[in-house]
Amino acid sequence: MRTFFLSPTAYGDGLTSASLGVVRALQKRNLRVGFFKPISQPINNDKKSDRKNVDKSSYFIQSVTGFEPPEPVELEHAQQLLSDGKRSDLMEEVVRLFQQIESVDVVVVEGLVPTRALPYSDQINASIASALNASVMIVAAPGEDDAQSFQDRIEIAASLFGGVKDDAVLGVIINKVGKPTEYRIVNAVDDELPEQTQQSAESVLENLTKNYPFLADSQLPIAGAIPWAPVLLSPRTSEIADYLGATWVNEGLSAKRRMQSISICARTVPNITRVLRSGELLVVPGDREDIFLAACMAALNGVPLAGVLLTGSLLPDDRVMSLCQTALDTGLPVMSVPSTSFGTATALTRMNLEVPMDDRERIENVMDTFANYIDSKWLQAQSKLKKELRMSPPAFRYQLIKRASKAKKRIVLPEGDEPRTVQAAIICHQKGIAKCVLLAKPDSVHRVVEAQGLELPDDIEIIDPAHSIAQYIAPMVELRKSKGLTAPMA
Repeated sequence: MRTFFLSPTAYGDGLTSASLGVVRALQKRNLRVGFFKPISQPINNDKKSDRKNVDKSSYFIQSVTGFEPPEPVELEHAQQLLSDGKRSDLMEEVVRLFQQIESVDVVVVEGLVPTRALPYSDQINASIASALNASVMIVAAPGEDDAQSFQDRIEIAASLFGGVKDDAVLGVIINKVGKPTEYRIVNAVDDELPEQTQQSAESVLENLTKNYPFLADSQLPIAGAIPWAPVLLSPRTSEIADYLGATWVNEGLSAKRRMQSISICARTVPNITRVLRSGELLVVPGDREDIFLAACMAALNGVPLAGVLLTGSLLPDDRVMSLCQTALDTGLPVMSVPSTSFGTATALTRMNLEVPMDDRERIENVMDTFANYIDSKWLQAQSKLKKELRMSPPAFRYQLIKRASKAKKRIVLPEGDEPRTVQAAIICHQKGIAKCVLLAKPDSVHRVVEAQGLELPDDIEIIDPAHSIAQYIAPMVELRKSKGLTAPMA
């Protein structure tokens, strides 16, 4: 079984999308694919969802593929172990969870995304990859970096795993290729509207290496080059209404329509006709009935607008609404908010565009898109290569503990009131290594437990030697007599 560990260079590289895309690409090659997110990283942008603090990557995999990945270590628990200096204990937990995955050809492991609350994610990712003896794929998005800065970022990320020349670093997935440096989700009416065309994997790779020549000469293979696609960031109109707390004028097909861009419309009708296109959300002053009528005409002509957002708590006249009823019946979503057009558009730029947990259609689209641009044939070949079997220290400790637990031994610990002995007994109990017996006076043991701030499990046995020594004297004397030993015992 091969293990692919995906690690990002920075926040915003699209790690989750890349991980899910690799899973889909390998599945299309008829491989049995497992998935593992060692440490959860929940993102709570689902106001309606009751699945709070759930790791989205694991949830998406389970809901889309049917595979049930192991439950990841909770982020708060992991942070507590790290703050206590127990990194090795954390890695043992990761290995234990990973060992639950069976009957697969390859496992895709998603690392942690660096955030302000998790600035040390790089070191944790390196530790996890080592503990799982995984082959690493770097995930990176160029952003606004020039070629040298982008190269430096990839090489720094790879250095955590041994560098671009190390056998452990398998390749790199480049995401968001061709993203405009001044991409805006909110457009003015006179903005040049970009054409969105389907690109071949070959053309994307060609443009990438043309703009970043170092990738063509790098020893790090390009496992995939994913083009920038605003459609993958398209929230449903219903999500926009929830985010803004808008009032519905006509809910229509808001659960199916998607916003790809936003236009603030306050000009005359001839000057806004060019933005009456599929996926456009029109932000319109509520008293501009002429623009509202134009949007309704577009709907009657079959244009699936994302919706009309009326601002300033103003609504068209009832007679206008009656005239537009047929257009509204086509499913055109219309909502109202009290804020100004500019304030509303500004608020929309701050909207979290992460995929919500109930948006199955969008996550399927993301997975398929990424899979189409990932070199699945190369990945399949890599998954079949035999990697040198190496057991990391956390994996060794896990296997040792597993065998000890299976043996169900009873260990008697002398000097049972010594602090380190008490701590060892508690650890043995917590990890199920063995059943421990402490030889010491019970009062003395409890004083140590209280002084050390420990919690002694009830099933750790304490035996006072002073109360037990008498029962061993007679059997020992009889044993000596049976052997003809008459000299006194030392």
